Amino acid sequence: MAISSFQSYDINVNVRGYGPCVVPAESTAAELVGILRDRLPYRVVAVIVDNMLEDLRFVLDRDCEVELVDTSSEMGARIYRRSVVFMLIRACRALFPYTELIVKHSLSNGLYCELEDMPLSDEDIDQIQKRMREYVVQDVPINKNVISREEARRIYARQCQLDKVELLEYRDKATVHVYELDGYYEYFYGYMLPNTSGLDSFRIINYPPGMILQTPDVNNPDGTRPFTDLPKLFNVYQEAKKWAVMMGTPHVAAFNQIIQGGGLKDLIMINEALHEKKIAAIADQICSDSAIRLVTIAGPSSSGKTTFANRLMIQLRANGRRPITISMDNYFVDRDLTPRDENGEFDFEALEALQLELFNEHLCRLIDGEEVEIPRYDFLTGKSQRRASKLQLPPGELIIVEGIHGLNEGLTFSVPSYQKFRIYVSALTQLNIDYSNRIPTTDSRLIRRIVRDHRVRGYSALETLGRWRSVRRGEERNIFPFQENADVMFNSSLVYELAVLKPYIEPLLAEIKPAVREYVEATALLKFLSYFRPAEGNFVPPNSILREFIGGSWFKD
Repeated sequence: MAISSFQSYDINVNVRGYGPCVVPAESTAAELVGILRDRLPYRVVAVIVDNMLEDLRFVLDRDCEVELVDTSSEMGARIYRRSVVFMLIRACRALFPYTELIVKHSLSNGLYCELEDMPLSDEDIDQIQKRMREYVVQDVPINKNVISREEARRIYARQCQLDKVELLEYRDKATVHVYELDGYYEYFYGYMLPNTSGLDSFRIINYPPGMILQTPDVNNPDGTRPFTDLPKLFNVYQEAKKWAVMMGTPHVAAFNQIIQGGGLKDLIMINEALHEKKIAAIADQICSDSAIRLVTIAGPSSSGKTTFANRLMIQLRANGRRPITISMDNYFVDRDLTPRDENGEFDFEALEALQLELFNEHLCRLIDGEEVEIPRYDFLTGKSQRRASKLQLPPGELIIVEGIHGLNEGLTFSVPSYQKFRIYVSALTQLNIDYSNRIPTTDSRLIRRIVRDHRVRGYSALETLGRWRSVRRGEERNIFPFQENADVMFNSSLVYELAVLKPYIEPLLAEIKPAVREYVEATALLKFLSYFRPAEGNFVPPNSILREFIGGSWFKD
């Protein structure tokens, strides 16, 4: 890509990982990427300039430090997917002008979308993909405009996007960034590519009643992976969306209206009742099968597994059962035997970090009615003490085990499948910002974790953000591949939680300054939270999943 030649001076740009580069002042980030194109392993979709995320339109007007954001990163993959989603929305509006595309949730390595009240046929999918490919070939610009909030409301009203019209009521800024593609306007809470020519890597799969959109991700930055169907997870997402509609909260604007109208207390009570009803149903399902002797609970970080386990225990006891719990923390191998990860650090999340033979021996003996001596792991010395406490299971009763490997058959290999009941717990967000912008489950869990880490461990938001990438890698390796092994899935998300968490997390994120790399993630979270009206946590009951994060729980806090 040629660089404008009329500039009168050059600037020095240090590109992280590629070294210094001299470019004419007023060059765009896209032009800088063009200079480096032959050296780039993956598609660059944005840049970070002095710890500020910028799109490829950004003008470089001073000496600076630049980090290239490509599709091998979570941030880059999101930007690319967001851009393709806009192209999908435009194609659907062109082909089906009287219905609206609703971006619902992730599923496996894709994004599930529906056309409102319109099941899709294979022919429809072919038409949509053909129109999108035409946009790619035509290299249609994706224009970014700054307009007044009132003008944006008029545009969205004209396009019959009332969800966006209502959402703008709660924005406290006079201007709005809007994107335009082929005469159609959209609002996205994140950057996009400047044109469609680079959006050639996508695939659409018919997935009744909607479709799956696949784009590059961190595990395959160059293209799309084969789709892995997850029917159990899909059903839980569908249940979550039904709950959201039933509570009158299909998107943030509707939720904000409930807060403004004084309906938050009722909403919280309904949402918590739905949780309690679901937990009670799971307990009833367990108790209906006398062969079940072992209940395992697993899920990613900040899913509320501990509170869920406590509430399940209460429901089981209400059914007359007397279950016992075993902590996986007591079964770590001695530290010098702990496996190491690719960086040479101790990998405490690896299955091999546990005394699997001893654990399985104890499970079988407990189920047979024997007394066992549970070890105790000393985290200070890194040593396991073999005879720490005695435990015996009442005849016919249940053992409950909570841990990241709970769905992995390798953890409980000695217990027959018919004696096991496996539960997957995750915070699968029920709420969309609007019909075009979903709330990633990962972001909701990260917000929970920042609040809890600060309250319980004294960690700053900066420290939690710094650890998050490692946490996510562990989840991808140890939890997500086993989701469909679950006998039942529990969605711990609460439709009201982000409004309650907002006053807790905003001051923590505001402490992160532009001098550090995590400032990029902090500003993105703050912008995302700006769409929510804040809510007091007074109405949150003490047995709520949310109390595990904000404090005040009836359970161990």
